[in-house]
Amino acid sequence: MKEQRSNPDRRRVLHALSGIAIGTSMFQRALADQTARTLTTVTMTPARQDDSLEPTAEMIANAEWVAGIQLTDEQRTTVAAAIRRVVLQCEQIRSASVSYSDIPALRFDPEMGVADRNRILRKPEWLLTDEVARVPSDDSDNSPTPDNPAFASIHQLGRWLREGQTSSVRLTSYFLQRLRDADPKLLTVVNFTEELAQQQALRADQELAEGKDRGPLHGIPWGAKDLIAVPGTPTTWGAPQFREQVLHETATVAAKLEQAGAVLVAKLSLGALAMGDQWYGGQTRNPWNREQGSSGSSAGPGAAVAAGLVPFAIGSETMGSIISPSRRCGVTGLRPTFGRVSRAGCMALSWSMDKIGPMARHVDDCGLVFHAIHGADPADPTSVDRWFEWPVKAELSNVRVGFVTSAPMTPPEERAAEILRKLGVTLIPVQLPSEPSPS
Repeated sequence: MKEQRSNPDRRRVLHALSGIAIGTSMFQRALADQTARTLTTVTMTPARQDDSLEPTAEMIANAEWVAGIQLTDEQRTTVAAAIRRVVLQCEQIRSASVSYSDIPALRFDPEMGVADRNRILRKPEWLLTDEVARVPSDDSDNSPTPDNPAFASIHQLGRWLREGQTSSVRLTSYFLQRLRDADPKLLTVVNFTEELAQQQALRADQELAEGKDRGPLHGIPWGAKDLIAVPGTPTTWGAPQFREQVLHETATVAAKLEQAGAVLVAKLSLGALAMGDQWYGGQTRNPWNREQGSSGSSAGPGAAVAAGLVPFAIGSETMGSIISPSRRCGVTGLRPTFGRVSRAGCMALSWSMDKIGPMARHVDDCGLVFHAIHGADPADPTSVDRWFEWPVKAELSNVRVGFVTSAPMTPPEERAAEILRKLGVTLIPVQLPSEPSPS
């Protein structure tokens, strides 16, 4: 069959010529260019390309005049054979099937020494061990109710579930409807996972009725950034080329949340290929100002959580993709330290920078979700086991919190800083180093 081919790897051809010490660099470049041009369009057979279009001694002789050299027939034959090997290797590499989730041969490992590793596997000294903090229930007139749970915390939703004031099936239907009602204005949903959600919610209710409680997330609906693989539903990465892509694996973070009893109701938008807030369905909007994008690339999670469309969502960050939409939409985003949450089954943007983390309206909710998803995973060799438990009670007078002095603080951030001071936290001004000037 006919196949349009890209040029062979010119650098590898040059490397082969240099390795056998044939000709000057000018000759090597000329021969590599001629080889590339000759092999641009070839006739392919199922097994191998037509031998008549492979590098030959005659091709090498035609390139000699450029460098002003002359090779013997034996040298030309040797060079042609070397180039044929390079072309064959390039074809083999090109034909190899590489999954998007295949990890690189080189692994980024930012871990510290053994002493530090042992220390951070234990509970920090400034955390008390006798009791843990609990989020007080809000019984004011404006607080959420079982009939109006849009902005309820995970703690509140869980209490209602266990008291029989609501059910997971009821919560799931409620949040699915909120997503449908708001999506035309906010463009947060890529695909609903209604059938899966109904199955998971029914199971959650049955288990609670039987006395099986999987923990704080049992029966709680959530949304996944659409770079998290879930079988049976498209994982589009926000790009039109992949809108029908169905991956037959479950991302570790989705599997852990299912094990914790959470109910997946929708795949939420992300900027195309995890950049920005513009995807093939449009620009995801900030619920507080629909003239403004929600920021990204965890655009859908930020907007959906802020609008009370899901109790929590999972986003990802390479360079601000959790922090930025959280700040824009006014939600709490937890961007974990690299390696704390497995990225297996999630689209990679940067293998040495990607992080997976929760986005919610309450700090406590982020802690509960992170507790369920963190930890080492054989499918992601960069993931690690480190101490974490939630909720906890800290001796706040021993806690130091840094704030960046080079960036102006917004009024909500100033109020948050003042509250921390009143609680006894020590605020430390931090001056970040400036970027090196280009040389």
